[in-house]
Amino acid sequence: MAMQNNPFTGFNYLLQGLKMLLRPGLKRYLLAPVAINIVVFTIIGWIGFSLFDELVNSLLPETGWLSYLRWFLWPVFALSVILITFYTFTTVANLIAAPFNSQLSAKVEELLTGERPPENRQSLRQLVLPTVRSELVKLRYFLLRAVPLLLLFLIPGINLLAPFLWLLFSAWFLAIEYADYPMGNHGLNFQSQHGRLKRMRLTALGFGGGVTLLMMIPLLNFAAMPAAVVGATRLWCAGRTAAAP
Repeated sequence: MAMQNNPFTGFNYLLQGLKMLLRPGLKRYLLAPVAINIVVFTIIGWIGFSLFDELVNSLLPETGWLSYLRWFLWPVFALSVILITFYTFTTVANLIAAPFNSQLSAKVEELLTGERPPENRQSLRQLVLPTVRSELVKLRYFLLRAVPLLLLFLIPGINLLAPFLWLLFSAWFLAIEYADYPMGNHGLNFQSQHGRLKRMRLTALGFGGGVTLLMMIPLLNFAAMPAAVVGATRLWCAGRTAAAP
């Protein structure tokens, strides 16, 4: 059966990834990603919490022209600060954990299909440079689009739409971020990965939106990164099966 292109499909694969974390045989592949997740999340979360009021007040000052709508807009801008903080955490955590995430994805694919992907038959040390290089390519893609989006927060009127545009972009980029691990294990470069995700954009947005939501749930947020890696790998395997003759 062909895989449906809708956000619920993507969200469902994330849930499958979360459930699969308890599967026997994955524990040793989860230790490093989860540990990195906890450490980086705690540090950046603490920094973000410390600067929270200052950031929100700078976006929505009490004496600004929108002060009479502050009661309504404050939650929107507060959510934006939280999302930006969480996304900063995700970028840093994935850069550090990239080789471990690649191995986790390869193990999941082996459990699902019985075969290990061709580009992941290397030692952890051999994986460091290729995976970090891939993360830097994605970081460049992110910055070229995130910086203009962040500038929208400073433009009166337009800044009302900025939080929603940021949320949409975050969902899209998180799909790109985690789909890279199974696709990269099969030798697909960033352009090829991007093209494939564009053909299933709604599924990708549902998946990335689910990752965003999971990142905001206390305790479960520590499992967000490995769950996303596993979910993206399941999505990749299902797509390859559906495309097979």
